[in-house]
Amino acid sequence: MPDEDHSSLKPGSSKWNKSNLTYSIINFPNGLKPSTVSVIIHNAISVWSKVTPLIFQQVASQDADIKLSFWKRGHGDCWSFDGPGGILGHAFLPDSQHSGTVHFDKDEHWSTSNKGSNLFLVAVHEIGHSLGLKHSKNAKSIMYPIYYYQNPKKFHLSAEDIQRIQQLYGEKDSSEMP
Repeated sequence: MPDEDHSSLKPGSSKWNKSNLTYSIINFPNGLKPSTVSVIIHNAISVWSKVTPLIFQQVASQDADIKLSFWKRGHGDCWSFDGPGGILGHAFLPDSQHSGTVHFDKDEHWSTSNKGSNLFLVAVHEIGHSLGLKHSKNAKSIMYPIYYYQNPKKFHLSAEDIQRIQQLYGEKDSSEMP
């Protein structure tokens, strides 16, 4: 299932000009409890904060820097979803008109396992876009545009993912590492 990242067509590097970012989950998919989705999104965001100086805080406001939501078909941003089994999500780069917006296809079967589409894996990918990363040609990168299942409990960013995000935001201070 290829990812449709229309924002990656814009040349140059795109990044947030601050290190403290807020995020909000606007709505939820069918089939997963809101509390489960909140934990999954927190864990997906943590993947990026573990290797950068970025600090994320979940807020209830729709004015958050990164806004995550689930939509069906046409949903107002010119990039319609296509129902189950196709485009899983899309996100906009920080310097775009819809900066920080992350949309997931609500018609997908979202899961915490290898059944359907694993929300954690897709969220890590789409959040990568919302932080400024474009697609990678490396199949081992989470930014590779084709979804494939990996065990989320054993997941780690590829060396390329870490290098690319650190080019934008720098390395995490070793005194901050657990």
